[in-house]
Amino acid sequence: MSLNFSPSQPCRIQQVPGWDLETDVTVVGFGAAGACAAIEAAGAGAAVTLLEAASGNGGTSALSGGEIYLGGSGGTPAQRQAGFSDETEDLFRYLMMAGGADADEAKVRRYAENSLAHHDWLVAQGVVYKNTFLPERMLEPVTDDCLIWSGSEEAWPFVERARPCPRGHTPQWDGWGGGRMLMDALAARVEQLGVEIRYDSRVLALIADDANHVHGVVVRMDGRICFARARNGVILCAGGFVMNRDMVRRHAPHLMRSGDPIGTPGDDGTGILLGMSVGGASIHMDQAFLSLPFYAPESLLKGVFINERGQRFINEDCYHGRVGYHIMQQTGDRIFLLLDNATYQPPAEFTRIQIAAAGETWEEVERDLGLPEGALVSTVALYNRHAADGNDPLFHKGARWLKPLDEPPFVALDCRVDYAMYPHFTLGGLDTLPSGEVVTEKRQPIGGLYAAGRTTCGLPRWGGGYSSGLSLADATFFGRQAGSSAAKARNRHPADVMAG
Repeated sequence: MSLNFSPSQPCRIQQVPGWDLETDVTVVGFGAAGACAAIEAAGAGAAVTLLEAASGNGGTSALSGGEIYLGGSGGTPAQRQAGFSDETEDLFRYLMMAGGADADEAKVRRYAENSLAHHDWLVAQGVVYKNTFLPERMLEPVTDDCLIWSGSEEAWPFVERARPCPRGHTPQWDGWGGGRMLMDALAARVEQLGVEIRYDSRVLALIADDANHVHGVVVRMDGRICFARARNGVILCAGGFVMNRDMVRRHAPHLMRSGDPIGTPGDDGTGILLGMSVGGASIHMDQAFLSLPFYAPESLLKGVFINERGQRFINEDCYHGRVGYHIMQQTGDRIFLLLDNATYQPPAEFTRIQIAAAGETWEEVERDLGLPEGALVSTVALYNRHAADGNDPLFHKGARWLKPLDEPPFVALDCRVDYAMYPHFTLGGLDTLPSGEVVTEKRQPIGGLYAAGRTTCGLPRWGGGYSSGLSLADATFFGRQAGSSAAKARNRHPADVMAG
């Protein structure tokens, strides 16, 4: 066949010479979102085919720590065992703040009210939690423990609106990388349910009628072009677009300042382009998780961040991704973390954060950094004066982390955007209803099309509010919603309209 296929242009159903494959629900992408969508659809009785472009399952989910943001309804077993009671309204309010000015209230409400049940569902699929709590501030456990503070729950302004509670739940996995354990459990359940899994199968285009109702996909598999019918619908779970640097440059150019994208080659934006090809709206394409993972050790939270004008710009006790977001709002690439002898410990080597200047006085550090005379010194003097009283009137840093930086020698850590580690991935994507249905700019559902995970813009949609575990929470929970919705859509499609 001489047709050329593109994810940006649908194949019209009249062009389909015949169906090579037929199923009820086609899921595109075998990461956490795709796995959960397939589990729910198959569990509801639908015939499910899962198409994965790579040679194995996992995607970016398998590269993660496996951490999922969970709570509400009084608390998960790990939260209750640690002495916390997490009320649904506190989780709801926190997630609304985390979502920013355009937080999706309907999605937040559905997740907050069903988060504990989702925890139990994950356990039923074979995900194991040790239910132990680590109170220290960290990126993720290096042990097989479970519960950590994974966001800005204790930090201003979030603490003023929602009672703080740790909600980062990591599977029982010794060391970093629990995402592989999470995916192994979900993949085993997918296989147990009899889902047809086809690896090395790249979707080239959606198949749609003239009204943009989706009927299937064009897919390259086994070295040939195939036309796969999806009687109920197609669910796009194909990741974000962080690895498509042309799309990044177009939609989120600030990410080009960092050379540390997080993803797999599959995070090339294909899923988003497929949805857009039939009128799906893409939203918040400029937003991203972008972090400066400067802690642990947690003593570094007692330091002070300044920009290249010597000015402070953030309460340093918030989540490291929120710090990264605000760093990107500063003019210039030069960012420093100021510490004294009592608070300094070397950051982790992988962060590429090194000492830029040191001295017995802050004036000496200021001169070594080449900052305007008095800029750094006045910033530290103001901070120290209020910190001595347990107060931070400018940025409301928590009293636990306030300490005058007055014990020499003093150091400035080099956190340059063009040198230190700034890992990032995209948050923008297709707009969907809580049901997983992809919608147009007018928020009208597109028949036969669903999406979940980083292909969509879900719970996490603002870099300044991101918390670890929100992506997998969004992917697994709303993957389930999409799978359930597609399974219920059985026999909704009209009779085939096919040429030839």
